[in-house]
Amino acid sequence: MTTTFDQSKDQIKDAAQRQMQSVLRMPDWSIRERLVLTCRILFDGGHDSGLPGQITARGDKAGTFYTQQLGIGFGETTGENVLLIDEDLRVLEGSGMPNPANRFHSWLYRKRPDVNCIVHTHALHAATLSMLGVPLIVSQMDATVLFDDCAFLKEWPGVPVGNEEGEIISEAIGNKRAILLAHHGMLVACASVEEACVISLAFERAAKMQLLASAAGTIREIPEDLGREAHDWLLGRKRVEATFAHYARRILKNDPRCLD
Repeated sequence: MTTTFDQSKDQIKDAAQRQMQSVLRMPDWSIRERLVLTCRILFDGGHDSGLPGQITARGDKAGTFYTQQLGIGFGETTGENVLLIDEDLRVLEGSGMPNPANRFHSWLYRKRPDVNCIVHTHALHAATLSMLGVPLIVSQMDATVLFDDCAFLKEWPGVPVGNEEGEIISEAIGNKRAILLAHHGMLVACASVEEACVISLAFERAAKMQLLASAAGTIREIPEDLGREAHDWLLGRKRVEATFAHYARRILKNDPRCLD
């Protein structure tokens, strides 16, 4: 006998969320391991542009965060390439040096206590879109993780290695999870490494879809209430973790030693 065909959409969604909480399990990866996996996932997802781009995650001690070593690309990052640094970019654990552009991450972490992971890349389609002087348009369900959650910095402040750029970018993103940086690339600032990874992938795909759709015709907007509903549904914690784990399994299948 069926018991759900007379239930409302909200009832069905609530039941699905509860089931996800009890059924879906996340491997017990450390922060370092999640950063390595994210670097590899983003490399496979079109975020490679050589050495530009950084990923950071808060450390256990206030004013510290983990990041990848300068000179190591996303596609070759391993556990030994992850550094623990402070706000002044001094290395506390590991060898080598961080990307000097990590300075603007320090500004963003200070301004946004809700943020635990930042990803900045020059992914091809996001960087291409950044050249047009238009914001990211969210008009397809998969992209709704960014619905009303992506800011736009209209003017390029230059190479982001000074404090000025940190102030500008941290102010421009406001309370949103993402921002398109004019003549530059994309940035996401999220509550977890998994969320930052998933949204970064969605950002690049959304930028690609926008470029393709704009070339074919006029992009139609989606209703605001449906966009917000999809945004909140797709960003449920367990769903995000399951998505991250899916991509991580693909990485580990191809390179099971990357976390060593």
